[in-house]
Amino acid sequence: MSEAVFRWLAVENWREFWWVMIGLGGQLLFTARFMVQWIASERVGRSVVPLAFWYLSIGGGLVLLTYALYRKDPVFILGQAMGIVIYGRNLWLIHAERRRHSD
Repeated sequence: MSEAVFRWLAVENWREFWWVMIGLGGQLLFTARFMVQWIASERVGRSVVPLAFWYLSIGGGLVLLTYALYRKDPVFILGQAMGIVIYGRNLWLIHAERRRHSD
C-alpha cells in the first residue's frame, strides 16, 4: 500500500486502514438499502419499502456503529445506535403482522 493512499484515507497504519475499510463496507451496506428500495418501487410504480431495506439498514447500522465505537465518535455512535433500535422495531412489527396474517 502506498503512502499516498494512507494519506488520502487519513490513516497512519494498517490497523487504521482496515478500520476505514470496515467503515466503508458498512456505508456501502447502508447505501445499498436505498438502491433496493428504489428498484422495488420502480417495479411496482409506487413507493414501497421491501423487507431487505430493513435488514440492510440493520447490517449497515451495526457495522457503522462498530466503526463509530472504534473512532470514539459520540455523535456517530448515538445516531447509529438510535437507528438500529428503529430498524429492529420495524422488523419486529413486520414479522408480527405476518404471523397474525398466517394464523
